[in-house]
Amino acid sequence: MIKKTSSSPLNLPDTTELVAVTFQLVPETDALLIPQYTIGLHAWFLDQIRQIDPQLSQYLHDGQSEKPFTLSGLQGEIGTAGKQLQIYANQTYQWSVSALSKSMVSGLINWLKNQPQTIDLRQVKLNIKEIKIAQTPATYQQLFQTSITQNLALSFISPTSFRRKGHHFPLPLPFNVFHSYLRRWNDFSQQSFDQDTFLNWVDENVIILRHQLQSLKVSAGKKGSVTGFTGAIEYRLAEEAYNQPKFVQLFSALGEFAPYCGTGHKTTFGLGQTQLGWTQQQLLETTTVEILFAQRVEQITQTLMQTQKRTGGTRAMQVCETRATILARQEFGESLKEIAEDLEMPYETVKTYAKLARQGLK
Repeated sequence: MIKKTSSSPLNLPDTTELVAVTFQLVPETDALLIPQYTIGLHAWFLDQIRQIDPQLSQYLHDGQSEKPFTLSGLQGEIGTAGKQLQIYANQTYQWSVSALSKSMVSGLINWLKNQPQTIDLRQVKLNIKEIKIAQTPATYQQLFQTSITQNLALSFISPTSFRRKGHHFPLPLPFNVFHSYLRRWNDFSQQSFDQDTFLNWVDENVIILRHQLQSLKVSAGKKGSVTGFTGAIEYRLAEEAYNQPKFVQLFSALGEFAPYCGTGHKTTFGLGQTQLGWTQQQLLETTTVEILFAQRVEQITQTLMQTQKRTGGTRAMQVCETRATILARQEFGESLKEIAEDLEMPYETVKTYAKLARQGLK
């Protein structure tokens, strides 16, 4: 357990490549949050890293490879007030951050040497009460040496989705799940594996034993919405799988990796939070307001797409999603100035996009 201190609160081995920490947060007052508040957590975290390591922050912000960190949403009692979320004074909320590379772990340690007293989400202040280790400090080699398992159960505690052929794919098929883990593993570990060969083995040898899943539409990072799923699934290896012992070992290692790296995409905005084992009790609740916001973004996007002369490729969809997100956020009570800052777009552009979106709905 880590208490607030002026010295480094993370006493980790120098070899650490993976770790996750959970912040215990208490709001100073009852406060309102926008449905997309995780983009504020994302921006605040990157700004904190920028202040102590500008080069790492730039890489996290602009890097085209896999992101070496994940962020959760807030876990705790969250209510609704009109079209916004409400959090309550004197209630404790949990927020988790994971690091997936040695440089990211180093950045996390350096940041927490002089950790902030509060998290600032616009006008909302969350006091940092305590920090705990959430996932044991580890190396990729240690994960690879984990005991072999024939059965692997995973729980997706926040909405999870994949990208497949340019679309969102809300099912934890073995191929998609292990593809998302292997991409990160190959990026950050010193032991990479041929993606096609391993995923062909997964396709042939990983069987779904049981699942209990539900789907829902949620906002996805800075723009757009996705249909995701929460719940639990259990996989089992076929007997023929053991003809490739190294892949059996990797299958087990990637299961241990899942709680650090999350599943699917947008894991730096709270999606894809994953636990090892089968649980239905700790799912992060998605509020009605968050669902309604995502549905509104989807509705506007589809309407705008019908006005497009060219709908092939991804550009038309990206433009419509951006305009739909801006208009939906404005409808849910945000100012265009705040939206422009979050999306890192010129105010006049955001103003124009909102106007074009409104015209497209007429």
